[in-house]
Amino acid sequence: MKIIPKVKAPTFVQMAQWIINPVAFMENAARKHGDIFSTKVGLTVDNFIFVSSPAALHQVLTNDRKKFSAPGEANRIIATIIGDYSVVMLDGDIHKKRRQLLLPPFHGERMRFYGDLIRDITLRVMAELPENQPFKARSATTAIALQVIMEAVFGISQGERYQTLKKILAEMLDIFNSPVMASLLFFPILQADLGAWSPWGKYQRSQAKIDDIIYTEIAERKANPNPNCTDILSLLMSARDEEGNPMSDKELRDELMTLLFAGHETTATAISWALYWTHRYPEIKAKILQEIATLGDNPNPIDITRLPYLSAVCSETLRIHPVAMLTFPRAVEEPVELDGYPLEKGTIIMGCIYLAHHREQTFPDSHTFKPERFLEKQFTPYEYMPFGGGARRCIGEVLAIYEMKIAIATILTNYQLTLVNNTPEKPSRRGLTLAPSRGVPMILKGRREPLVTAPMLAEIS
Repeated sequence: MKIIPKVKAPTFVQMAQWIINPVAFMENAARKHGDIFSTKVGLTVDNFIFVSSPAALHQVLTNDRKKFSAPGEANRIIATIIGDYSVVMLDGDIHKKRRQLLLPPFHGERMRFYGDLIRDITLRVMAELPENQPFKARSATTAIALQVIMEAVFGISQGERYQTLKKILAEMLDIFNSPVMASLLFFPILQADLGAWSPWGKYQRSQAKIDDIIYTEIAERKANPNPNCTDILSLLMSARDEEGNPMSDKELRDELMTLLFAGHETTATAISWALYWTHRYPEIKAKILQEIATLGDNPNPIDITRLPYLSAVCSETLRIHPVAMLTFPRAVEEPVELDGYPLEKGTIIMGCIYLAHHREQTFPDSHTFKPERFLEKQFTPYEYMPFGGGARRCIGEVLAIYEMKIAIATILTNYQLTLVNNTPEKPSRRGLTLAPSRGVPMILKGRREPLVTAPMLAEIS
């Protein structure tokens, strides 16, 4: 009987490596053991099985709810942030029904309402940057993504509540920036409130303030409903399940926190990586600008998102630096064979997105940035999966890619940027994502004319 190879190091050492330098941990393990190996990177599960071959990922992801379930409890490490009623924490039919409620705001015509808003926010953030002075692109993209979340998702526009929420959200998200602080998520014993200045105590106080704002916003909208609002919170409040029941206030709060936690950091990271690559290789930026120019003056955001080369650049960015390193955990429901290895019931499997995206058999010269890959070939959902797959595929995928394309196109067509130097950016842990280690230092050389300011969401609703 074949036995799955194991990473040979004490549990504490493996967890430390996984928290501090996950890329090195994954690459070293794959170099020694191949497409499937067993790790000890969690305290609540004896072993996690990492898989990265397309065949194994196809088997796992196409058997959702059959041989491989996706238990919400496997995401317990983030339950303290997103809440127990988030779609991420739900199982079975309850999870399926919740997804059906959540999907409509992220598809179809809804995207049209968000395009001008994303462009306007991008222009607003970039306009605050001084010329000829270094700034970190990661900080600018974080501001863009945060404001998109507040206006498009939370539906809170400019004003006192907007500024308060903006400040508190930035403080809370910043708590998990470093690998050391990220360890709070992996070690529940560290989640102790030791006062306002302790890391977890600081987080809990910020969370309480955010909850107060969210519940106040929900109560006010119930008291004064506006059917013309197009933000995601309003759409979720009007959604009804098969029995005609709305989501509870707690369910709404948990879904908003999920969208914030999963959609803010990941999108900001993806945009910053794209800015890095497009300015490291000016010929790539030039091709994007030439492509956008074919749309004429003030192009429609929808048309921008359909541009093939821009789409390829975004896809390659998400391939070489997937913002999510792993798929949603799967649990084996009955004895099964995977990649020739027998697995017992209860085994926890993690699809390794990072290793799948750097598999030389699928993506030759995988560490080289080549957007043309996505113009020459269409990859399967088991070879390329930046947003996971199966029944747990990211709900906000469409909005994330849409925002990424609009933000990049807006920045490149309105601003002249250069990298401070050609020092390569390396991925490092930032919470649960892989962000540029130095934040992509850049200099704003000038502004292209004319600047086109898009209407606010309230004006087009």
